[in-house]
Amino acid sequence: MPQTFPNYINGEWVSAGPTFENINPANTKEVVGLFVKATAADVARAADAAQEALPGWSNLTAPARGAFLFKAADLLDQRFDSIAAEMTREEGKTLPEAKGEVRRAINILRYFGGEGSRQPGFLVPSERDRVHMFTIRKAIGVVGLITPWNFPIAIPVWKLAPALIAGNTVIMKPASASPLSSWRVMEAFHDAGLPKGVFNFVCGSGGELGSALINAAPVKAISFTGSVEVGQWVHAEASKRRLRIQLEMGGKNPTIVCADADFNSAVENVVNASFFSTGQKCTATSRAIVEEAIYDKFVAAVVERTKKLKVGDGMQPGIDIGPAVDAGQLQVDLDYIDIATKECGAPLCGGKRLTGPGYDDGFFVEPTVFADVTEGMRIAQEEVFGPVLAIMKAKDFPDALRIANNTPFGLSASIQTTNLSRAFEAVYGMEAGLLTVNLPSAGVEYQLPFGGSKDSSFGPKEQGPAALEFYSDFKTIYLKY
Repeated sequence: MPQTFPNYINGEWVSAGPTFENINPANTKEVVGLFVKATAADVARAADAAQEALPGWSNLTAPARGAFLFKAADLLDQRFDSIAAEMTREEGKTLPEAKGEVRRAINILRYFGGEGSRQPGFLVPSERDRVHMFTIRKAIGVVGLITPWNFPIAIPVWKLAPALIAGNTVIMKPASASPLSSWRVMEAFHDAGLPKGVFNFVCGSGGELGSALINAAPVKAISFTGSVEVGQWVHAEASKRRLRIQLEMGGKNPTIVCADADFNSAVENVVNASFFSTGQKCTATSRAIVEEAIYDKFVAAVVERTKKLKVGDGMQPGIDIGPAVDAGQLQVDLDYIDIATKECGAPLCGGKRLTGPGYDDGFFVEPTVFADVTEGMRIAQEEVFGPVLAIMKAKDFPDALRIANNTPFGLSASIQTTNLSRAFEAVYGMEAGLLTVNLPSAGVEYQLPFGGSKDSSFGPKEQGPAALEFYSDFKTIYLKY
């Protein structure tokens, strides 16, 4: 019998109510766990608990708050292998990728634990005699965190850690497709002795709980990562209450491949960014824009490399790509493959759902490459969020940069070049919040700000020192002595 995982409100386990199944996408016969469905009433109770806990938590010294983050990080470190394995079973990514993500979550907690001893303000001279002026940071209040399924421990932690260190109390609502990884984070904080009401955790319907969270009177801010459609809804609803809003949404990320690039490295970087994690990264490369001088050679090399990728259960050694997260995402992948086939012809490789032994009980799709894609095609404009790569031809670098910027999105981008001038032209000319040079477009570190431009993001950036901009306010003090 699968374990049942309760909600967590005001420091107590809440087990009452129906449950939903957390299914292994590589083997749908395996139920990873049963999660109790929270209700709007549970969210209201969590918000009240968070509000009650706020004064005690926010008045605790920031280094003392940081100590809880360090304790939680140590507990996750002790449980490292089991949490990584659970992540692979609930989300589908390969075990090495899951281990990397758990390690990243631990590092984020330690990074922001250290921020408790920093948090600088401003100290400036006054024009007036014997007036001392300075600023301090203060918490916003109760914060709602709505997190996605594709990075089920890293994204919850990179929202939670700065929220807590800034002195806020939190209600977290994870995606129902992969709630166990973030549940383990909550469990670690519980075991670390976090005061009751500081961190509350509710699982269930995104529509019901999301609406309840936005409309809970104590909530002062919402941080959301997910689809553009849901993000737009969150913005519209939260704006009615003039909440502070942070949105990270979609991308249609380009990698420009210049004729002067290190060819083999460029091929590896494009394949890595397009297909690892089954393409289920908001920073994944979905468009490779290649200068025509090397276009045919590059297409052939990418196809050859893609055909060597091994798809299967991420718990097995040697697997490069796991399954789509659920039946819905698998269908989206297959639908876009069908759309692209009608737009530009059959894919050069992949394009089918995998069947047979090891595949029949999972949501597996072949990594798929389309060539000769043009700017007006849907496959060049709309996010797939799966292992589907569109390769586009550019006359030269200026044309490639124009094509790269010709989408509503602006999350991440990459350029592959050995020309320093081209690299800097991309740095200043690419309409994206994140740019990599001679690296995959997917793969960021926690020490720097993360976020996009255009339709990809709204509000202050996440991660690094910039994360505190969203989760805290300045208080300005004028002191006459």
